[in-house]
Amino acid sequence: MIKAPDSVMVKAEFDDDAKVWVATSDDVPGLVSEHKDLMKLLDEVGELIPILLEENGMLPPSHEAFDMPVCIAAQGVAKRRVLIPA
Repeated sequence: MIKAPDSVMVKAEFDDDAKVWVATSDDVPGLVSEHKDLMKLLDEVGELIPILLEENGMLPPSHEAFDMPVCIAAQGVAKRRVLIPA
């Protein structure tokens, strides 16, 4: 059994082509989620983490509830064109 991490690092990046935020994590196998709203994406990630930890066999069969720190690094790039006068 792979042990659950002590904390989870989630990377959220804005996909400018699709116009959505995409979240992934090396700490939680299978964690991939996307949403147009960053705050709603973070809510989805919070719901997915315990499910994926259990599905990946990373939790002991009987365990007590516990709080797990989740660190989220969000990065986005805004693009626009400007006219440079001659």
